[in-house]
Amino acid sequence: MSDQNKEQSGQEAKLKFATKLLHFGSEIDSTTGASSVPIYQASTFHHEDVFNPPVHDYSRSGNPTRQALEDYIALLEGGVRGFAYSSGMAAISSTFMMLSAGDHMIVTEDVYGGTYRLLTSILNRLGIESTFVDMTDLEQVKAALKPNTKAVYMETPSNPTLKITDIEAVTSWAKEHDLLTMLDNTFMTPYYQRPIELGVDIVLHSATKFLGGHSDVLAGLAVARTDSIGRQLKQLQNGLGTVLGVQDSWLLMRGMKTLQARMNHSEQSSAVLAAWLKGRPDIDQVFYPGLLDHPGREIHEKQSTGYGAVVSFDVGSGERAKQVLNKVKIPLVAVSLGAVESILSYPAMMSHAAMPAEVRHERGITDGLLRFSVGLEDIDDLIADLDQALQG
Repeated sequence: MSDQNKEQSGQEAKLKFATKLLHFGSEIDSTTGASSVPIYQASTFHHEDVFNPPVHDYSRSGNPTRQALEDYIALLEGGVRGFAYSSGMAAISSTFMMLSAGDHMIVTEDVYGGTYRLLTSILNRLGIESTFVDMTDLEQVKAALKPNTKAVYMETPSNPTLKITDIEAVTSWAKEHDLLTMLDNTFMTPYYQRPIELGVDIVLHSATKFLGGHSDVLAGLAVARTDSIGRQLKQLQNGLGTVLGVQDSWLLMRGMKTLQARMNHSEQSSAVLAAWLKGRPDIDQVFYPGLLDHPGREIHEKQSTGYGAVVSFDVGSGERAKQVLNKVKIPLVAVSLGAVESILSYPAMMSHAAMPAEVRHERGITDGLLRFSVGLEDIDDLIADLDQALQG
């Protein structure tokens, strides 16, 4: 990065979050003055002088459109370097390749189902071990330490039961043992939670969700806290070729510009929905960090500035859950979350289908659990629709 770019980056870092979303350094094309990052639909780049190669030479290794996105997420998360991948799982998979055969990692027990599947059916075959623990209890994290432990992987709030991990406490302990720390920040986004400021080494996102926000792009992001980690991630991204295409990079940047406005609206509606569900005698349990009786609320408020837009609730049985899914009219019944339209998901058959039933149940992911990602619809309409679906 040139001195001029470093100075510009420093100025951008001082801006408020809402301003950074729109003024992130590449919002105006320096060549033409265009008000949007150009899409460089090129696989390779001409060398005018072979002794002085261009910044970009091949789009797997680097592309100006993707670079704009990568700089954008690094700015928002407060890291030194960002990376864009073809999906959230591509980001997670590539990052896990920092580990080697014989290494061990400690992982949030109710982690996203795709991450669980990667760890238990692919990485275990490569000799990378995992121990899943309830990270709401720091003592359980400490007890999982082995001589070959190399990393700690957090997800907070967790998916789908919204358990809270004390990021700073875990990270502080991990540093004492020279462990790499990673955190999936998909639910909170950098608007509500910036783990790097709490010492986390690598922040990960399924950018398909709240960052993209429109159910029209598949993408993953990673942000490195240090230059050294950034160089390792760059080597892996380039070596594995798990990069995000330029069209999707552009779409993601467009979606990210409205992140704060979308999250503010959805969070307000989520609080209303959670309170309404909490007041119903026919709902067994409601999971939302903003509820006064949420066991992790105090810790969450210490490390986050908002509660997010995902509410999970247990309707009592798998049969009733399926009835609700088939009767709602407004939300999409679908895999995914974080979009302008509300999305109702059934973890047992969707996001966490890769988990054996007994493992799901141990983690509180029951057959009656539904996950509601609250979109931008009027909350009164969403509640009326869910009410009729719950009537039976």
